[in-house]
Amino acid sequence: MKTSVILSFYNKIDWLKLVLAGYSRQSFKEFEIIIADDGSASHVVDEIIAIKDSYPFKIKHVWHEDIGWNKNAILNKAILAAESDYIIFNDADCIPHRHFVKEHFINKLTDTVLAGRRVNLSAELTSKLTPEMVKKGYMERRGFLKTFLTFEKHSENGIYVRTSFLRKKINKKDKGILGSNFSLHKQMLLNINGFDERYTLPAIGEDTDLEARLRNYGYKVKPVKHLAIQYHLFHKTLPRDEKFRSILEDHIKNKIYWTEYGLTKTGKDTI
Repeated sequence: MKTSVILSFYNKIDWLKLVLAGYSRQSFKEFEIIIADDGSASHVVDEIIAIKDSYPFKIKHVWHEDIGWNKNAILNKAILAAESDYIIFNDADCIPHRHFVKEHFINKLTDTVLAGRRVNLSAELTSKLTPEMVKKGYMERRGFLKTFLTFEKHSENGIYVRTSFLRKKINKKDKGILGSNFSLHKQMLLNINGFDERYTLPAIGEDTDLEARLRNYGYKVKPVKHLAIQYHLFHKTLPRDEKFRSILEDHIKNKIYWTEYGLTKTGKDTI
């Protein structure tokens, strides 16, 4: 297994099927999918078990009990379940471009995180998509003009650039990590003890904290914009809570890279 793809997931099985349809048409085939399930209902779990062997790649389902938003904890469990030394992170509301896995894998570097971006789909297009449409490359075949007129935001991120010169030119500026589209060597995550599980709200610090600690360790972030493309299904933006800002600020101020509340639990208290 050359790479592991971790999908952050909760309850929306129809969206998961769209995303898995995207992975079924990948140009790079040597990967496994790990569904990091943040407490989906039992009937959803049953359906995942029923469909997971129908895809042309290995699927693992990692689940924990629903105690509210606890994404970081299930991502840590998924990291430990990964068979590969290289891990790609994606959310189960983001459909991958045909070359998504390939671009992450062939561009991987030592001591470097690859950070991609995404196109935000409109509510209208999100509602009409089917797995069959995704398998046929519907979004990629639309052309830029239709894409620009249909997608809500960041439609330009859907342009797949093949020319080596342009790839280098447009990816000079580091814009940081997007939680649904980044990749790195598993050892890098082990070196900082993974995600900090004190973040129990979809708020500041979820992926920002991971990025800060990776940088504190000395790792670099390299953009792969217009290479590793994904299409984000429309939903209302979750409220961003400031409750855990103090944790992030402490990590940044004191250049802390190791969390005691990560893959290996050594801390005693949580906020």
